[in-house]
Amino acid sequence: MADRLMLASVFVSFVGVILFYVSYLIKNGRPHKSASITTKSTSISTECRSGDETDVIIVGAGVAGAALALTLAKDGRRVHVIERDLTEPDRIVGELLQPGGYLKLMELGLEDCVENIDAQRVFGYALFKDGKNTRLSYPLEKFHADVAGRSFHNGRFIQRMREKASSLPTIRLEQGTVVSLLEEEGTIKGALYKTKSGKEMKAYAPLTIVCDGCFSNLRRSLCNPQVDVPSCFVGLVLENCQLPYENHGHVVLADPSPILFYRISSTEIRCLVDVPGQKVPSISNGDLSKYLKNVVAPQIPEELKDGFIAAVEKGNIRTMPNRSMPAAPQPTPGALLMGDAFNMRHPLTGGGMTVALSDIVVLRDLLRPLRDLHDSYTLCKYLESFYTLRKPVASTINTLAGALYKVFCASPDKARQEMREACFDYLSLGGVFSNGPVALLSGLNPRPMSLVIHFFAVAVYGVGRLLLPFPSLKRMWIGARLISGASGIIFPIIKAEGVRQMFFPATVAAYYRAPPPQ
Repeated sequence: MADRLMLASVFVSFVGVILFYVSYLIKNGRPHKSASITTKSTSISTECRSGDETDVIIVGAGVAGAALALTLAKDGRRVHVIERDLTEPDRIVGELLQPGGYLKLMELGLEDCVENIDAQRVFGYALFKDGKNTRLSYPLEKFHADVAGRSFHNGRFIQRMREKASSLPTIRLEQGTVVSLLEEEGTIKGALYKTKSGKEMKAYAPLTIVCDGCFSNLRRSLCNPQVDVPSCFVGLVLENCQLPYENHGHVVLADPSPILFYRISSTEIRCLVDVPGQKVPSISNGDLSKYLKNVVAPQIPEELKDGFIAAVEKGNIRTMPNRSMPAAPQPTPGALLMGDAFNMRHPLTGGGMTVALSDIVVLRDLLRPLRDLHDSYTLCKYLESFYTLRKPVASTINTLAGALYKVFCASPDKARQEMREACFDYLSLGGVFSNGPVALLSGLNPRPMSLVIHFFAVAVYGVGRLLLPFPSLKRMWIGARLISGASGIIFPIIKAEGVRQMFFPATVAAYYRAPPPQ
């Protein structure tokens, strides 16, 4: 008991220092000026426009684009969706929807889109490290019984939303490749695209929303992208085997970086092996298979080992880069960015769909009072509030993803090793020590200050482990480096997200923008 009281006193003192540091950043930080970007645009011809028939053009019909189209159509908007490929996508990410994301799906009235696709309910996580494991449950006691995470085939989920969208008379869903945005006197008027047959067409609407995904070729027209690729995922599907904890995501704190397992159907388990850096061993010459068998397989739980090796030998191995990109919008009349085209975070925590659906709720609520979207400059000024209103939720999930990935990666540095061990042991304590972080991870309580408090509580817990029962100069030095390392992990991410917008959005003028008079 005395040890806990001592840790508590140290923790409270440290939180005070952190709050002081945050206030110092706010007072002394300088807003980053976006580099000027030359916009590639297409001049508008004198042909007959269809702007009177369409309220909103949406580029892309992935999770964000399809959900947004359905949401706007429900509010009476006439929507033209242009998607490069309308066949069912086959991806290795975007397969885990956190409970917070499911709540947003319910708020949008789209919860039926996870039905009839063999989606699996997810009630929490299981962590594995050096032969130890702990189970972390989502704090769902205060929610309806149907509220939980969902895991599924990404393509099945998207096709369900597309089918629902194509059934609505106010949505025109078309296969085509958008070549560029149409610009006239600094205002985006629509999009130039090629149809499935190769015919070049122009579509016009007062508002164009770009949701063309992580490989967007249009984002440079609307933001200043700073894309980072910290690692790659190697994806496998394990068949007809059992997870140690069913209906839970599994995270193995392996060397050099985490391994994920979760169900995507009643018979399939997705495995994602994180490989640091921008390159993975070659698939063609067998190096990747050897790496998976010799380096990865010995570190995974025994219950999954045979299924993992069988999946490697089967050979259906997929890879993809893990991208991270803070939101850096350039408000442009007539256009808006959303989804992965706008903002990305490391997929370790499965927060991407939660952020996208939360953004759609914010945008829907902003647009609802407006019937006429044709005053592009006034609308653009009003929608600047979108970038502020989305920040607390989006930035909390983004920061947690980036920070947790760095903590979960193995390191030769003794202080980083202690931080990793402290994180596992802190979460294993249960109660408030696990409920708080899991509520953040799940999107059920995306509060920035709660994130900072728990992150440094882990660091202080790690220092306490080092100093008790008998401190030494060496242990004190490692403890000091642990605190310094923790600060070096989280504060650059917070700075990139925007301290003021993240912690004090109500101090930003755009927060109070009123709808333009109609």
